[in-house]
Amino acid sequence: MNPKTAELDVVLSLPSDQDATGRTLGEEEIELVGRAIASGTLTSTKGPYTRQFEERFAALVGARHAVACASGTAAIHTAVAAIDPNPGDEIITTPITDMGALTPILYQGAVPVFADVDPRSCNVTAETIRARLSDRTRAIVVTHLFGNPCDMRPIMALAKERGLPVIEDCAQAFLSQCDGRYVGVLGSIGCFSLQQGKHITTGEGGLVVTDDEQLARRMFLFVNKAWGYGDAQPDHYFLALNYRISELQGAVALAQLDKLEEAVANRMAMADLLTSRLVGLTGVDTPQPPAGATHTYWKYCLTVDGASLPGGAVALGAALKKRGIACAPRYIQKPAFQCAIFSEQRTFGESRYPFSIARDEAIDYRSERFAGTFRALDSVLVLPWNERYTEEHVEYIAASIHSAVEAIIGQ
Repeated sequence: MNPKTAELDVVLSLPSDQDATGRTLGEEEIELVGRAIASGTLTSTKGPYTRQFEERFAALVGARHAVACASGTAAIHTAVAAIDPNPGDEIITTPITDMGALTPILYQGAVPVFADVDPRSCNVTAETIRARLSDRTRAIVVTHLFGNPCDMRPIMALAKERGLPVIEDCAQAFLSQCDGRYVGVLGSIGCFSLQQGKHITTGEGGLVVTDDEQLARRMFLFVNKAWGYGDAQPDHYFLALNYRISELQGAVALAQLDKLEEAVANRMAMADLLTSRLVGLTGVDTPQPPAGATHTYWKYCLTVDGASLPGGAVALGAALKKRGIACAPRYIQKPAFQCAIFSEQRTFGESRYPFSIARDEAIDYRSERFAGTFRALDSVLVLPWNERYTEEHVEYIAASIHSAVEAIIGQ
């Protein structure tokens, strides 16, 4: 079908990752949850399902250790806690991310320092990270946004040069690869989310992976109130939380894991089809992973050139929403540092801690320091995506985009 001539008389209902139409949940999950309930053991400290999920996920991505936890936010918190920063240490991260990847840094008493992003990928780069390094930098957090990996080779070279651990936020990037290796095992710690809309889901949930024995030990303790389960003389060794998942979630996660590779393959195949339909379209660029990397499409992200397409991403998004395509111009409406928690430094009481002990430059959020970030948000249009999309759905989306572009240019 030529998308430019496709019939658009009927608004097609697209599968959604917010309900069964766009999810792989089914009898397999029901069976394992039923077994967990029948066993009478619903805590992951005693039951087998969460442990099996951890072991199998670690084997799949090529990590030595995996620890399940309560959410993607908990995963980032667990990773930061494992790095164990001192108060006022700086952790470099991205301003285009979910707040759940940032507040854990503050809770551990460290200061998030925002690196600018590449406006084409919306990801941080080695160059933007280097520009924010200081003698107080303790770690780097990279977010593989939308399933498109950061350009990890130069980032890891920089991290090695400076002796810094790298935490990979892989919440949106299950089974994305760089140079033949899965994200999550390229840095020191990989963090994953099992929230409703991710590649696989337990509703809420998370996971951290690492090859490092000491980091693995500290992450296990952190999700267990730092209680030394299995130790000869266990104690609560340091400040920590209960971030465990239950066996009900572990059972669902185990069943979901069997479906992950097929789900990712489906997402990639349909995304490739859409890309093929949009090549050369005026004002619209399709996703481009770095050389040697694969994109696993948590979302399908378009870059819209407002100079070629009047109204840019906002105008195109408005037209697509009329076709039932619930897209999101700008992804997040503003960079993270413009949210009240950063602009007004609302943290613990009236203390402003840890902003109160930060270097001035570390919390300098002037717009001119983030030209790439503002350009990225101005041009990005995020399309929903999931493993239940078919060729019919993709052809409909492609035809809708072509039709919208033609209408906007013709106005």
